[in-house]
Amino acid sequence: MITTAAVRELAGRLSGPVLLPGDDGYAAEVAGFNRVVEHRPAAVAAVRDAAEIREAVGWAAAARIPVAVQATGHGPTATAHGDGLLISTRRMTGVTVDPDARTARVAAGTQWHEVIDAAAAFGLAPLNGSSPLVGVVGYTLGGGLGLLSRAHGYAADHVTAIEYVGADGRPGVATAERDTDLFWAMRGGKGNFAVVTALEFSLFPAPHFYGGGLYFPGEHAAEVLHTWRSWTAALPEETSSSLALLRMPDLPAIPEFLRSRLVVHVRVSHLGPADEAERLLKPLRQTVPPIADTLGEMPYARCAAIHHDPASPVPYHERTLMLREFDGPATGELLALAGPDSACGDILVELRHLQGALGRPPAVPNAVGHRDAAYCLTTLTPPGGEPDTVVEGMAHRGTGLRYLNFLTGPQTAQRASQGYDSATYTRLTEIKDRYDPENLLRFNHNIPPRAPRR
Repeated sequence: MITTAAVRELAGRLSGPVLLPGDDGYAAEVAGFNRVVEHRPAAVAAVRDAAEIREAVGWAAAARIPVAVQATGHGPTATAHGDGLLISTRRMTGVTVDPDARTARVAAGTQWHEVIDAAAAFGLAPLNGSSPLVGVVGYTLGGGLGLLSRAHGYAADHVTAIEYVGADGRPGVATAERDTDLFWAMRGGKGNFAVVTALEFSLFPAPHFYGGGLYFPGEHAAEVLHTWRSWTAALPEETSSSLALLRMPDLPAIPEFLRSRLVVHVRVSHLGPADEAERLLKPLRQTVPPIADTLGEMPYARCAAIHHDPASPVPYHERTLMLREFDGPATGELLALAGPDSACGDILVELRHLQGALGRPPAVPNAVGHRDAAYCLTTLTPPGGEPDTVVEGMAHRGTGLRYLNFLTGPQTAQRASQGYDSATYTRLTEIKDRYDPENLLRFNHNIPPRAPRR
């Protein structure tokens, strides 16, 4: 049990605040971007560097107190509550780029926009996702499906070193040559095995980048979806794309043409010159007249403009399914579930095109699966909405697995096993046995040890 005296003792070791429920700043410190989960830990510790993470984890380990970690809170699952300690890493930021090695080293609380800007100075780009406000560590440990993934694979495939503090409070560095089981498990196993203090990963040249979106009226969803599905079948790996059925609320922060109506948004990113991209895009542009066209050549640093993800905190349930294929009949099924004549209430129903480098094994094996999936289906549902209606309606088209980074909300923690095939999950539980046998790191997409000791 966490006592006031124990909290004061921990506070004496840290430069940042250690807060209890009711303290000024507690609510703001535990709040994440996705407000569908409300953390209620017995204490929250704000850390500023790796040494302070060691102090906080060591303190919790000695008292056998469970630990949660949060940087931005974009992907919450289990609520941190009871006697738990929440370690807030949002103050731990910093990026170091090695342009010769084409690598970046980032501190635990770093967001992607910091990496994008630092890498752009050298003509390089990271394997970030659609929102630059997402934390680097959580995104990468969950796999990392991003704008350049068809060309280069998952972000986890290109991690070169993980600096960490184990559940026992001891620090270490995992690489392909050192702590190899832990290195394999953490890349895809989320935050189940240790607390990350820093990551090192590869960057990639981006001399030419083309991106943006086409917005179509919802009544033409069938024509656009069928065209997009056929179009993705022949795309080069340099082109990544997704299609979203949007039902946005009537709010001032949302462009007027998107409010209170169904809009089909085709998102595109292309590693190559503009004339090449324009040739590829002709079939889409010839479908029906778009409401808006934001496609064009841009510096990679402006990649947030492609998806236009929300910049302010919002509550939502996120569900996902990996699809083995998406053919003509599947298109009809999705339209029946989420098209203009459906009763769908999801804010977003999105298909992301996979394959390319995502379908190949990485040079250094990791726990990320889904190499056989062709598309990723994701939905965002407002609180109080009916979750899983679209996803479960398409389940017979799936691989049987789900992508963990797109599986958020208070009912999703128990579904962690659905992110892995049986052999991978068994190995992950065996590694959990060795590195966190008491399951102290459990406020997450939890992979419990085979026989937890508490």
